[in-house]
Amino acid sequence: MKRSYEQEIMDDFSIQDERIDNALLELKIINKYLGGISTTLSALQIIASNKREETRILDIGSGSSDNLIAAKNKFPKIKLLSIDKNLRTLTATKNSTNKINSDAFALPFKDESCDLIHAALFLHHFAEEEIKILLKEFLRISKKGIIINDLQRSYISLLGIKLLTTLFSKSDMVKHDAPISVKRGFTKSEINTIFNFPSTSKFIVKRKWAFRWMVVIEK
Repeated sequence: MKRSYEQEIMDDFSIQDERIDNALLELKIINKYLGGISTTLSALQIIASNKREETRILDIGSGSSDNLIAAKNKFPKIKLLSIDKNLRTLTATKNSTNKINSDAFALPFKDESCDLIHAALFLHHFAEEEIKILLKEFLRISKKGIIINDLQRSYISLLGIKLLTTLFSKSDMVKHDAPISVKRGFTKSEINTIFNFPSTSKFIVKRKWAFRWMVVIEK
């Protein structure tokens, strides 16, 4: 199955209504039960193993930042900044994290101004050359590296998400976008080609439940 470049409804940043709110609520459930939280936690255990040390994380394309908020149970020293281009996404999220409304291609941060960049279910929204641009920028901003939590593309994962959203989703946005997200996900060879470039010193890729990729790029 070739990688899709079909647009998702969520990529339309003019949408500023309850469709965003409903989708975020369902994405929290998806992250809880289908590997979002556990994948991010596994990555933190690799790259931020000292749980007593303050770790400043920029969550790019954050949504509700629920993966990192859940990880605070085991990493209480996380200092989190949620960044999303959709203002409704940030204002609809009722949590105490600091938030910035910003485009990922124009992040207002100096070199090594945070410890880690976290990108969950974010990079599959972009073409390969755009991803490479974003990763270089993420490496510039971070001291320690990048955590990527994204989707594996396969016929089995596509069938699974179609079945789950048909049976359980009440959000038209999720029903439409979730299968497209899977079709925009990555194979192992694509991960190695797109994400592993010479400026990185350590590159870890692991398959995670359910049809997730955990990628850790350390500087």
